[in-house]
Amino acid sequence: MVEPRVIHRPPPPGAQAGVDEAMIHRLVHAFYDRIRADEVLGPIFSSQITDWEPHLAKMCDFWSSVVLMTKRYDGRPVPAHLKIPGLDHPHFERWLALFGDTAREIAPPEAAALFIDRAGRIAQSLRLSIDFQRGVLPPLKAPIRVG
Repeated sequence: MVEPRVIHRPPPPGAQAGVDEAMIHRLVHAFYDRIRADEVLGPIFSSQITDWEPHLAKMCDFWSSVVLMTKRYDGRPVPAHLKIPGLDHPHFERWLALFGDTAREIAPPEAAALFIDRAGRIAQSLRLSIDFQRGVLPPLKAPIRVG
């Protein structure tokens, strides 16, 4: 009889960095509290989101999928962001700055670094997708960074 082969997979990056669902919840809620209070991003978000609880739950699912590989998020972020008039590069930079500040306050350094890295990659991809959909060729410059 042949023994079944057991494949051992390493834990997801978030688990290795000490991320759990409670940390994701704290980060998402604290971050969107900052967004709502921000003079630049607050009006943009409030024009698009009328019921915050479903959005916050969706964002918790999103970040759980990104850092814990839970596959809970099922969404299409490009069309959602594409419909926002005037959304441009400075908005993404502001979003990343607020996110980075929040991650460093909520999470231990290794987990914060993971969140910040993933946020930068996601913002870059989303920004390029929006530019492409709008028929704009991206400028040849360094990618946006979290401050």
